[in-house]
Amino acid sequence: MPSDQTVRRQRTLGGALGVTVLACALVYHFFPRVFHVDPATVAASRARLAGTVAPAGSRPAFTTVDNELVAGPPLTLAPREVIVAHTRKPAQPLPEQLSADTPEVQSLLERAAKALHDGRLAGAKDSAGALYAEALKAKPDSRRAAQGLYEVRARLVAQVGQDIAVGDAGSANDTLADLRALPGSADEVELLEARLKTLAQVQPLLAQAAALLQQGKVDQPQGASALDVYRQVQTLDPPNAVAQQGIFEVQRAVLDRALAAVAQNDFAAADRALQEADVIQPGAQQLVDVRSRVDGIRHQRASGLLAQARSALDAGNQDLARQLAEQAKAVSPALEGLDDFEERLTNARLYASYKPGQVFADRFVDLPGQAPAMVVVPTGSLRMGAPDGENGRSDAEIPQHTVRIDQGFAMARSEVTVAQFREFVRLSGYVPDSVRQGGASIYDERTGVLRDDAEATWQDDYAGRPAAENLPVVNVSWNDARAYADWLGQRTGKRYRLPSEAEFEYAERGGTATRYWWGNGAPSGKVENLTGAGDRSQRGRRWSNAFAGYRDGYWGPAPVMSFTANPFGLFDISGNVSEWVADCWHDSYLRAPVDGSAWVNPGCSVRVVRGGSWGSSPDQVRSAFRQGADGGLRSARVGFRVIREL
Repeated sequence: MPSDQTVRRQRTLGGALGVTVLACALVYHFFPRVFHVDPATVAASRARLAGTVAPAGSRPAFTTVDNELVAGPPLTLAPREVIVAHTRKPAQPLPEQLSADTPEVQSLLERAAKALHDGRLAGAKDSAGALYAEALKAKPDSRRAAQGLYEVRARLVAQVGQDIAVGDAGSANDTLADLRALPGSADEVELLEARLKTLAQVQPLLAQAAALLQQGKVDQPQGASALDVYRQVQTLDPPNAVAQQGIFEVQRAVLDRALAAVAQNDFAAADRALQEADVIQPGAQQLVDVRSRVDGIRHQRASGLLAQARSALDAGNQDLARQLAEQAKAVSPALEGLDDFEERLTNARLYASYKPGQVFADRFVDLPGQAPAMVVVPTGSLRMGAPDGENGRSDAEIPQHTVRIDQGFAMARSEVTVAQFREFVRLSGYVPDSVRQGGASIYDERTGVLRDDAEATWQDDYAGRPAAENLPVVNVSWNDARAYADWLGQRTGKRYRLPSEAEFEYAERGGTATRYWWGNGAPSGKVENLTGAGDRSQRGRRWSNAFAGYRDGYWGPAPVMSFTANPFGLFDISGNVSEWVADCWHDSYLRAPVDGSAWVNPGCSVRVVRGGSWGSSPDQVRSAFRQGADGGLRSARVGFRVIREL
C-alpha cells in the first residue's frame, strides 16, 4: 500500500504531464491578478475562455453517482509549460531585496527549487512550499523566496482548478488543504471553496447529462435532454468546462444525424440538423467542417442528377429529364447550370430544342437542297382583331378575342421566292394553276389597276415581265401554296403547312398591340414595302391613299428581306405581297377558335388573305386587317410563306 506521500507525488506528477487550457480559464476566472487583469473585466471574457480547447492529450471528466463513476465527455489537456508561462510574474510586486540571501537561505532556496522541479509542491516539510516559506520567514525580503512561493501557490491553484474542471472533488479538497497551509493564500482558498460548493450543486446534473448522452437523448425530448441539462449547469456555473465539452458532444451528435441523412440522400433532413446544430453552438469549427462536407456531397449528387437529366433530354425522354432536373433542384436549388438546363427543357417541350428567334433551314433527306430559312416564333397570346376605336376597323375584325399560342412554331423569314417555287415545280413535276388553268392578274401601268392576262404565270412579276429569282412568287393560288408546303414536308420529313390566320396575326404583331407592328402611324424609317406618298411608278403615278412622308423606292414587289424585320425576326410580314393562310373565310370572329388553330369548313372555296402588299392602303396594312378571296385567285399582289411545326 503506497504511503500518502507517494500518492501525493503521483498525483502531482500526473498534473505535470499536462494542464488543460480550460484550467487556465479557471485560474483566470478566480485569480485574474495572475494575468495582470482587473477582476472587473473577467466576466466579459468568460464565454470565450470556456470554449477554449487545446490539442494535446485528453483526460476524462467524471462525477460520482451512488459511489459509481459516470464518465462525461473528454477534456483536452495542454502541456505544463502553458500554465507555467503565465505564472512567472507575480500579480503583486516582489519585495525589494535590501541584502543578499544568506548561505542558509540560499541552501533552502536550492532545496526548494529541486522540490519544485520534482513536483513536490506542498504537504511535507521538504516540499517546495514549506522550504520557500521557511526561507521567506528567515529573510522576508528574499525575492527568490517570494517568487518561488508564489509559483507554488499558482500551481496548486491550477491543480485545484483542474480537479474542479473534471469533477474530482476529493482531489480538489486534498490539494486545497495544501494550499490553505501556505501563507498569503486566503483569497484563493475562499474563491476555490466557493467553486467547490458550486461543483457540489452541478455534479448530479453533470451525471444526469452524461447518462442522457449515453441513452442518445442528446437534444430531444425538449426539456429532458442532455443539452437542456448542460444549459442548466452553465446557468449555475458559466465557465464549467464539462458542460461546455458536453454541449460540444451534443452538437457532434446532431451533426452525425446530418451526415446520416445525407447518406440516405435526405438533404432536407440534413439541412434541418445543420440548423439545429447552429443553434446549439454557432460558428463551431466542427459545424463549419460538416456543413462543408454536406455542401460538397450535395453538389456532387445534384451535378450527377443534372448530368443524367441532360442525357435523358438528349435521348428525347423529356419526362425523365424533367424528373431528374427537379430532383437536382431539390438537392441544390442554386446549382450552376440548372437554369440553363430548364431553359433547354422548356425549349425542347415548346420548340423541339430550338430557341425563340433561332434561324434554321431543314435539308432535304432524298434530294440536294433545303427548305426556306425559318425563324422560331415564341409562344404567347394576342388580342386578335381590331380594338374599339381603331381607324379603318371593319365588322370582319370583331369581336376582338384572346388567342393563346401554347405550342411554338417556325415561320419562313420571308415570302417564298420565285427561285424556291421554281425548284419545287422542277423537282416535283407539279403544274401550278396559272399554267394548268391559264392566266393571272397583272398590274397595268397605263391604267394603274390590275387586269387579267391569259399569258401571265407564276414565273412573271407583278407587271407580267419575267420575275427575278429573289422576288416573292406571285400569281399563285391557294392550292399552289398548299402543294408547295406539302412537298417540303415530303422532302424534309418534317411537317410544313400554311399558317393559320391566328398564327399569322400573332407573328405579324410580333408581341405588339398597336395599329402596325412599328407603331400607330406612318413609319419613320424604311420598315416594309408599302404605299408611300413619296413613291412613283415608271410613268410617274402616285398613290391616292398612302403613308404620308414615306418612300421605300419600290413600285411593285421588292426582293425579299430588303427591309427591316419585325420583333419576331420576320421580314415583309405587313407589306411586299399579301399572303395566303389556311383558314376558310368567315364574316366575323364569332365562334372563332382561341387556340391558334385554323378555322376550316369542309369544302369551302373562299380563303383568307392576310398582310398588306406593295399596293395596299394604310388601312389594309393594319395588323388586324383581313380579307377573303377565292382559293383559285392568281394575283400580282398575293404570295405566301410557310410554317414548320415543332
